[in-house]
Amino acid sequence: MKKQAKLLALILAFCLSTAGLTACDSSTTTSDGAEISAQTEASASGAEAAATSGEAENLPAQTLDVFDPAQVPSYTGSAFTVVHDNVPYFTQDDLTTNDFESYSPLDGYGRCGVAFACVGQSLMPTEERGSIGQVQPSGWHTVRYDIVDGKYLYNRCHLIGYQLSGENANAQNLITGTRYLNMEGMLPFENMVADYVKETAGHVLYRVTPVFNGANLVANGVLMEGYSVEDAGAGICFCVYAYNVQPGITIDYASGESWETTAAEHAASSAQPVAEETPQTYVLNNNSKKFHDPSCSSVLSMKAPEEVTTTRQALIDQGYSPCGNCKP
Repeated sequence: MKKQAKLLALILAFCLSTAGLTACDSSTTTSDGAEISAQTEASASGAEAAATSGEAENLPAQTLDVFDPAQVPSYTGSAFTVVHDNVPYFTQDDLTTNDFESYSPLDGYGRCGVAFACVGQSLMPTEERGSIGQVQPSGWHTVRYDIVDGKYLYNRCHLIGYQLSGENANAQNLITGTRYLNMEGMLPFENMVADYVKETAGHVLYRVTPVFNGANLVANGVLMEGYSVEDAGAGICFCVYAYNVQPGITIDYASGESWETTAAEHAASSAQPVAEETPQTYVLNNNSKKFHDPSCSSVLSMKAPEEVTTTRQALIDQGYSPCGNCKP
């Protein structure tokens, strides 16, 4: 039944995008009564494509790779972007089927750090979420705009969502995040992990890292990583950066102050040049939704490989993810 619901969500997102609808044109309601816009449905379908590979992705024994925020592209309209070839930075030493959660102490500016968990059914809540209004994360302001869904610009965003951890007013787990970050960027991945754990009784390594620039009090975004343990990432495997932005609003990340974006500011941001990517030849596995370099050893074992000439980003936008072995 849930598989059918996900398929319907994908069809709905496609129909809405082709009809040119905006976030105000349609809405649906989640199980907890929150309204989700048509734009959120599109974010959810994109997140599902990014998070569910259907193909095992073995973790390295160790990695020298380090996330570099400077390599994250500027926000151009999508709530999140794939980083590190959509492969999380976990190593084999991180693998466990023991449920746990850990949170970094607040730093000298009162800011949250890394939140890390192995999400299993025993970690999930068994009661309704309590009040979190007493927590004021770094950079917090209570401010309303008519152009924001729900009016309030900022939410107290859980790094590890309540539905995964059962954490309520944990100051080490709450950041100042926009409504857009909370609903369009983070929630689709949280829902995916929650559904997977409930349906399989398996475990998902889940880590969220807020990214602050210098001494700024508001994070520019969050790095989100997920990996299903028992099936070696075949069910859940993602590494994405979600932008802490709000369309139509300009944010001063140093203080959390904000204002509606003027026409001049919008024109200036839209005028930033975008480097064109050169089309290359890739081989698609339409069953696993992976794309490969033509020389990849995995190509030989495919039943019906499809060779295409296009750009890497175009394939990612279509829901494909790069092979973790050849890293095209």
